[in-house]
Amino acid sequence: MISPEQRAEIRRLFYAEHWKVGTIASALSVHPDTVRRAIEAERFLAHLARPRPTKVDTFLPFIRETLATYPRLRSTRLFEMLRPRGYTGSQVQLRRAVRRMRPARTEEAYLRLRVMAGEQAQADWGCFGWVGTGRARRPLSCFVMVLSWSRAIHALFTLEAGHAGRLPAPALAQPPPLGPPSVRLSLEPVLSGNPSSAIVA
Repeated sequence: MISPEQRAEIRRLFYAEHWKVGTIASALSVHPDTVRRAIEAERFLAHLARPRPTKVDTFLPFIRETLATYPRLRSTRLFEMLRPRGYTGSQVQLRRAVRRMRPARTEEAYLRLRVMAGEQAQADWGCFGWVGTGRARRPLSCFVMVLSWSRAIHALFTLEAGHAGRLPAPALAQPPPLGPPSVRLSLEPVLSGNPSSAIVA
């Protein structure tokens, strides 16, 4: 306990002389908590803990619902939406509220593939419409293969793919120079399964 005179002196040093709590405690040989109780510091903390009402408080449910549906909507667009609804505050005040309420952006995860030369290739078929040959119309297909390491591309247009989705026999018998023998030899079993997309490794 401190005397009323000490309490008055602490308050004078703090409010009139603007001494810090630690300086007053050292000068009067008292604990800093005693100084805080004398100057009633909790009264200032309670005042700071109570946020003042603002003009945007009435529209917080609408802002929260709109941001939940459109999380990337700009505060300027929200300002234009709130004005016809009766909002009379400033755009700066609205921007502060939107910054606190905007949902955090979720980052998408990506798997970065690292392959050696000739280790992997990606292959796919594509349809490029129809070609007239005499009185017949035949589908024009394209087989594309890309090496994952060098990004080298090989494209083969053919009229012989048909519904079976196979390369012509000459193409399989003489594979293009796409890479090491391990890649070239693995083409035939993959293509025989009629894939719409395949990864050759």
